[in-house]
Amino acid sequence: MNTPSKRIGIVTGAGMGTGGLGRGIAAQLAADNVSLMIADADPRVAEVAAHIADKYPGIEVESYCGDLSSESNVKEMVDRTVDRFGRIDILVNNAGGGIIKPFLEHDSGSLTTTLARNLWTAIWGCHKVLPHMVAQNHGRIVNIGADSLRTGIPAHAGYNAAKGGVVGMMVALAKEFARYDITVNTVSPCVINTERHRANLKNAHKARSAAFIDVVPKGRSVEIGEVADMVCFLARPQTGFITGQEISVNGGSAMP
Repeated sequence: MNTPSKRIGIVTGAGMGTGGLGRGIAAQLAADNVSLMIADADPRVAEVAAHIADKYPGIEVESYCGDLSSESNVKEMVDRTVDRFGRIDILVNNAGGGIIKPFLEHDSGSLTTTLARNLWTAIWGCHKVLPHMVAQNHGRIVNIGADSLRTGIPAHAGYNAAKGGVVGMMVALAKEFARYDITVNTVSPCVINTERHRANLKNAHKARSAAFIDVVPKGRSVEIGEVADMVCFLARPQTGFITGQEISVNGGSAMP
């Protein structure tokens, strides 16, 4: 194991328009003494970076703004990270945001967008980061999946197609790169208690949002911090024997 004294991480989907999970993960990693590149298509990601840096003195936080389903953008983001910090120890593939609607209401545009946001972002993130992790013989990749893969809640077929692809990629990468002390895991939450979710409980989407909670035996949505804690656990050097696993943070909504 080539464990670094100072860890460097990338968190995608960490801007202000992503519901808050990416920001929460980035903040928790900073609390774990990880310096960061945070990225998002929302230009306000720079404000998030400044906020985290102010909150955690001594932690360096840079930002990148761009469409992370684009190979060239992801390469540029990774190159900037290496130029700035010298290495990459952690990649959190959190960028996403599916278009949730009944399957037959989808068209080529909405399905392409859902796959781009949730699958291609993760594919290119892994593809561009892994050479650096192989070279240093160490790395932790954590994808954000979806508990809907197992619960089959309505209107998620397109979204599940993308997230299912992420899980399938994880299994193959975990085996292929295990000998380099690189782990690849997926954290799959149920409905998350974000600002968007709370707003939906009060508007026209009330019934659909309430239905997401109905399948959770604990009777509530998961808190951002509960998901972020699991991500940070899997990102630590000490968890090097956990790889190729999809870990649900779901209040029991789906069980083995």
